[in-house]
Amino acid sequence: MLLQRAPRCLRAGRSPAAAAPTSAVTRSCRAGGRRGRSRAVRVKAVAGPSFESLDGDDMPLATLDRPGAPPRVALASEKEGKVAHPDLLNPCLLEAQYAVRGELYLRAEELKRQQREIIYTNVGNPQALGAKPLTFVRQVVALCAAPFLLDDPATPGLFPADAIARARALLASFGTGGMGGYTDSRGNPGVRGEVADFIEARDGHRPDVEHIFLTDGASAGVRGVLSALLRGPGDAVLVPIPQYPLYSASIALFGGKLLPYELDEAGGWRLDLDALTTQVAAARAEGYSVRALVFINPGNPTGSCLPGPDVAALVSWCARERVVLLADEVYQELVYRDDRPFVSAHKALMDGPDPGACELISFHSVSKGTSGECGLRGGYYVLTNIHPGTVAQLYKLSSIGLCPNTIGQVVVSVLCNPPRPGDPSHAQWARERADELASLRRRAALVSAAFNSLPNMSVVPTEAAMYAFPQVHMPPAALAAAAAAGKKADVFYCLRLLEQAGICTIPGSGFGQAAGSQHFRTTFLPREEVMAGFVEKFKAFHTDFMAEFGPQAAAAAGSGGKEPARTDAAQK
Repeated sequence: MLLQRAPRCLRAGRSPAAAAPTSAVTRSCRAGGRRGRSRAVRVKAVAGPSFESLDGDDMPLATLDRPGAPPRVALASEKEGKVAHPDLLNPCLLEAQYAVRGELYLRAEELKRQQREIIYTNVGNPQALGAKPLTFVRQVVALCAAPFLLDDPATPGLFPADAIARARALLASFGTGGMGGYTDSRGNPGVRGEVADFIEARDGHRPDVEHIFLTDGASAGVRGVLSALLRGPGDAVLVPIPQYPLYSASIALFGGKLLPYELDEAGGWRLDLDALTTQVAAARAEGYSVRALVFINPGNPTGSCLPGPDVAALVSWCARERVVLLADEVYQELVYRDDRPFVSAHKALMDGPDPGACELISFHSVSKGTSGECGLRGGYYVLTNIHPGTVAQLYKLSSIGLCPNTIGQVVVSVLCNPPRPGDPSHAQWARERADELASLRRRAALVSAAFNSLPNMSVVPTEAAMYAFPQVHMPPAALAAAAAAGKKADVFYCLRLLEQAGICTIPGSGFGQAAGSQHFRTTFLPREEVMAGFVEKFKAFHTDFMAEFGPQAAAAAGSGGKEPARTDAAQK
């Protein structure tokens, strides 16, 4: 389906400046397949980190009069008795897809309601699969959320002294409202300072605290930045294939164009900068404005970690090609190769020959490290070499949502500024993190070895993050059965895996994959004892699948045998 996106609801006339008295903003309705008709209104300009609301004088009703203009043609406002009919929703929303909670997940939930045992390896949700929260994180969160405990005489016997001291300091920094009050739209300045300290310790370079935005998880930051960068269907964003569907869904939602660039699976999911250059030149020749490049490192779904020199080369490439680098680095804590440590894009830029050359926005989260605090929704993004007017506009965007949630800000504080050696909680903190990292490393090795031991299957061994992305080399009979069932081949395989083995994964087509290949993504987050059962169930399923659709089955079909059997799930 070809979609034409109407103009943005808000399109700035020029970059705001603190001294500017006003700025003209065009307000437009959004509609699929036609241009919205716009009218100019006067809006108070952004002045530093604050701005005024619209009032009646800013939006005179008289501006609705358009002498001499052609009459408006109203879109349908009702269908089948419903105003909010799905056919009348924003076409960009209808276009967006998000495979992580798609067909396989819904079928798994249906089977679970039928009392089937399901192993969920479809989503990176550590605590839902048995991981325990880090004790110090939850102690500080508990004290901040229930500050009356700080005055309870029993508290010193229940909580370590450093957790009590941290909670008191955080509550003081949040002010009178504590956890129940709004903060600055970028988040608590004290917590942002701790993020700056964390980045300086990691990279040797300190970012500007005023350019750090706390968010409700990294996803909220990604969506906000993309909404600001994408002006319409002529704006394009380079996205790796395979990718995390947040990016394809958000780009579709904001009416932009996704430009895929394939990672080299045979080379360990490395970048091919020559192919990137060719892709950008072709897109620009077709009239697209290439605005940004998404870079996921460590990789999701690939489980790879890019070497430092490759990161530096990518930073230089983005500077040369004049695109904003969007560095998704939420898995940076989870690296399992001692000879290939994580190197941030920020460090590569600042250590390089021209630290001011590349426009960089880096994202991090509390959800994906050893903390696994997916539900508490904490994260941040950092702006490097971004125009001050754009910083102000992003502040305005954050202000529309008031502020990130305060509990998530507390978790960011603790993870960026954990207990230090000598603190009462340090030994437990270090032990819990080390134990979880060691377990994840063992599970990564377990699933990688299992997949590579099977016929008609291969995987780049997982060296980071929490996923494997194996390729299934589907026999012709399986491809024919999938086509007969009206399913993509990888979806057909994953549905069979779910129905027969009770394992919920995500087909590779939900992330993007090379033409003609079939993959799936699985986590290895279930506890080690569960993962051992996962491996045995998976091996048994795959062996049976290949026996059903392999060369012998194809020979039988060619000699007049019956069509290979299909499960009920594959027929749906």
